[in-house]
Amino acid sequence: MNTRPTTSGLALRPELPLCQTDLPLDWYSEEFKPYAEEFLALPDRLPGTILPWLDSYVRPAQDHFGDSLLLLAHFYMGGEIVKLVERYDGAIADSYALAVQASRQPEKKVIVESAVHFMAESIALLANEDQDVWITNPKAGCTMEMLAKDYMVLPVAEQLIERYGDDLVCVSYMNTSGRLKALAGRTGGAVCTSSNAHLIVEWARRNGQKVLFVPDEHLGRNTAARLGMDLSKVVRLASAEETRGAFPVDDAHVEGGLAALDSAEMILWGSYCGVHTVFTEGHVRWWQERDWTVLVHPESKLEVVEAADGSGSTAYLWKAVEEAAPGSKLVIGTEGHFVTNARELGKQRGVEVMHLADIPDPGFGTSGCGCATMSRNDPPHLAGMLDLLRKGEAPDANRVMAGDSVNELTGERDRLEPDERAELITHARSALERMIEVTEPAGA
Repeated sequence: MNTRPTTSGLALRPELPLCQTDLPLDWYSEEFKPYAEEFLALPDRLPGTILPWLDSYVRPAQDHFGDSLLLLAHFYMGGEIVKLVERYDGAIADSYALAVQASRQPEKKVIVESAVHFMAESIALLANEDQDVWITNPKAGCTMEMLAKDYMVLPVAEQLIERYGDDLVCVSYMNTSGRLKALAGRTGGAVCTSSNAHLIVEWARRNGQKVLFVPDEHLGRNTAARLGMDLSKVVRLASAEETRGAFPVDDAHVEGGLAALDSAEMILWGSYCGVHTVFTEGHVRWWQERDWTVLVHPESKLEVVEAADGSGSTAYLWKAVEEAAPGSKLVIGTEGHFVTNARELGKQRGVEVMHLADIPDPGFGTSGCGCATMSRNDPPHLAGMLDLLRKGEAPDANRVMAGDSVNELTGERDRLEPDERAELITHARSALERMIEVTEPAGA
């Protein structure tokens, strides 16, 4: 299957340090502290030092589990984890491709993921019953998803369902928990990705329904603009960053009040990605004035997307580098670790690649940011997870099941009862299957 934008060919050169910032020892659970202590004591972060240390834990685990072990990572991962996972024959992919890896490889029984929790949960959602999913660090989260927890969204969604009934359909971005994917399924809606959001929203609108788009307000607004919708009929609910919880659906918590809500064609949940919202139209213009082509991810603000020369998913951005003519100059507005890998690919092809926020002008005061929460998955967590699994001592906190909800600050987990989990899986899978039906018609 088509997974990445992979980093294949981007070798770990011996003179280049790993870019992962060391985490403080107290960020590790007790089971992982011995591995962290060993890692922190290493004399440097060069591959020639780290790889032999990792080999001492990863290779025995691979020998123990054989072909039943599957290592996965998201290509936004920092600390060169993507390259480390590839070194051990793992797969690198985006959120959706990660989600289907286990279900499409039934022979893989032990799946270890280095990315954020909602991605691991999506894998578990589609996995077979005899496949176990583990995350190297359950505290690895996503700012967008952290502002769209089920206890925040579901009470508001129920008020909207009570108000609009079957006229409301929920579209849940892939970057949500299983509980919100189940909401989409329960309302007859679908999951979407950044590359097919316009197809899903267009499908929902054909039925004349009002669309509740969760969680990213910017992807939702950009999707509406792409479809030529009247943006005055795209209404955002209260800022999740300000409310930090559920709120009443009233004039005070809706842009334009209830009158605007009733006439809206799309309702946006007020969440966002902290990485993509640092970009401004000024960033775009600065590079364009110097003859660079600017490409951005649609989680950026509308004015940034409209000013850029192109926008699209990470697969779109990676393909643009792959297909650019030698001598091209591309500026990419997305997560920093992705751009670092794209820059390496560009060098191989004679293409210059820069990060949109890396402007050498102190007046901007910005720099290309990597996803810090995703980077909580680091070499000690990878080594420890595999070694503990091999020894049969893996902590249950690292096991991921469909419907799990985790507090990224405390690590506290809420796990559903079996019957609740079964119901959630039914609804969430229906939303995923509906996405496939809409965007991947048979024979296409």
